[in-house]
Amino acid sequence: MIMKAPDLTVKLGHLKLKNPVIAASGTFGYGTELKNMVDINRLGGVITKTITLKPRLGNPPPRICETSGGVLNSIGLENPGLDEFISHYLPSFTRLKTIRIVSIGGDADELPIIAKKLSAKKGIDALEINISCPNIVKSCPMIATSPLLVKSAIKKVRKATRLPLIVKLSPNVTDITVIAEAAYSSGADIISLINTITALAVDWRSGKPLIGNITGGLSGPCIKPIALRMVWEVAKKVKVPIIGIGGVMEASDVLEFMTVGASAVAVGTANIISPDNALKIIGELPKLLKEENIPSISRLIGTIRTRPED
Repeated sequence: MIMKAPDLTVKLGHLKLKNPVIAASGTFGYGTELKNMVDINRLGGVITKTITLKPRLGNPPPRICETSGGVLNSIGLENPGLDEFISHYLPSFTRLKTIRIVSIGGDADELPIIAKKLSAKKGIDALEINISCPNIVKSCPMIATSPLLVKSAIKKVRKATRLPLIVKLSPNVTDITVIAEAAYSSGADIISLINTITALAVDWRSGKPLIGNITGGLSGPCIKPIALRMVWEVAKKVKVPIIGIGGVMEASDVLEFMTVGASAVAVGTANIISPDNALKIIGELPKLLKEENIPSISRLIGTIRTRPED
């Protein structure tokens, strides 16, 4: 008997994705810049670059460099601001035939203003609340390091919109589960983790950092074990849908994240290497599932065995 093609659809809270692979914020622009290179509609979802209330120039160059097993970046949330995004980018973004997620950033007072204004626009399926960028300019504090700040900010955003809220968390904390619980109890529908890890690269000959902002956010395969551990910890303690992020380079990485509790994954660094990598990953998933006679990818979610008797 020939097994039919495995079902790749997943549920992420109230969202239904055609597959669990999402283009991570900051790696696919505003959703349509790569339309001549990639069939974006094949993705499970797309997250825009983070939008702030006012335009941001970002951090001084150089802003990106390659490191052992990853990439270090310090873009600093460069973006044209909310009004320009709505008038220039949003119309084409909302025409995409996949889950459309707008990432927003700023302080606790700016976030609800942005959320409310975007909620009045059609064609947005969810908002990602980026409270965890490690290389932001000084005027935007990292909310995600404090449970109290997280609760205050997410409560304000929750009051401003009925759209599903995805809260993106930072690994630069002592206990990720405390932060996740603070976000969930304050109105988050979905938790996204992890954002990049604060790191440093230096040229020993010149004695100068390789990033203009000195430190930046580390991403890529080198952080995957950390991301897997944090997804697993949150999945055990907080009953909330999770998007796993961190070093997804091939189809097996997707399945690893789902095994530890993620319902979907976001692909970031792999898209920088080649914009079609996310689609290659999607194409590889059915083969791996067929090899193990798994009819539906959603069956893998949370199946990690941690007891000797399992």
